[in-house]
Amino acid sequence: MDVILLERIARLGQMGEVVKVKDGFARNFLLPKGKALRANEANRKKFESQRVELEARNLEQKSEAQGVAEKLDGKTFIVVRSAAETGQLYGSVSARDIVEALGADGFKIGRNQVELNQPIKTIGLINVAIALHADVEVTVTMNVARSADEAERQARGETLDSAEAIYGDDINDSARPDAFFDPNAEGDELDERAEADAEEPTDEEA
Repeated sequence: MDVILLERIARLGQMGEVVKVKDGFARNFLLPKGKALRANEANRKKFESQRVELEARNLEQKSEAQGVAEKLDGKTFIVVRSAAETGQLYGSVSARDIVEALGADGFKIGRNQVELNQPIKTIGLINVAIALHADVEVTVTMNVARSADEAERQARGETLDSAEAIYGDDINDSARPDAFFDPNAEGDELDERAEADAEEPTDEEA
């Protein structure tokens, strides 16, 4: 479907341009959101008559986006999820989860504004781009961890994708056999018994 863009849309075109898009994208997003009009002679005239108003609206939206960007850019949001010792999540963190995390902190954005090519599937610090406007993009950090405590450790620079990292460096030490018994104990006891037997008088000596 050919449409007339009513604002600049990243990777698609500038305001006033006629571009060809998939029918579903036009019907489900561009047209109902007021971002485009069907490309026909009547709508071309309508666009030209509204160009000044549309440009003013775009500038206002851009200004609002820049105000949000100043508060949002560089912020970190914690998302707690269950994961294996290797750091692999027992699920994933999607664009919807990111929208909810930002919303909990007072930032209202749409899922289509989250630049996430695929869901997050491991713990760690992951940078995610947020398109607040066609000309305004910010980056936030998602701190995905198994608990708030682990999130704090990750924020300090720790890597928690191994058992040693989770439980500490002593995990292997505590699993060693010599942590539970003295390997020389048996030999010492035999030596002590031998010495005791040597000191005790035999029946013939008595």
